[in-house]
Amino acid sequence: QVQLVESGGGLVQAGGSLRLSCAASTRTFSNYGMGWFRQAPGNEREFVATVTGSGSSTYYADSVKGRFTISRDNAKNTVYLQMNSLKPEDTAIYYCAARPLGVAGTTEYAYNYWGQGTQVTVSS
Repeated sequence: QVQLVESGGGLVQAGGSLRLSCAASTRTFSNYGMGWFRQAPGNEREFVATVTGSGSSTYYADSVKGRFTISRDNAKNTVYLQMNSLKPEDTAIYYCAARPLGVAGTTEYAYNYWGQGTQVTVSS
């Protein structure tokens, strides 16, 4: 069982930046591929970014490519999402997720463990 705790959400003006963190309770963090997803009111949860267990490969949704960066620090059991040039349409609850075998994944069904989410609100 892996517990995930997100932090770093908040209210920011359009064009601003936020960095989300997700701390994992496992001694084998590098064995898990990690992902960030988000869900806006009235919408389904959607993929944002993912990183392999080693951190060597990353993938992004087209809507955030060039603005968001996913990274991880395996020594700290933490994955990050740096969000720059934020837009009002980025407003959502952001969730981190973990899946075994260290592989990345772009679909939520591939993930076994989820955090409780952190709210990001971007004002225009």
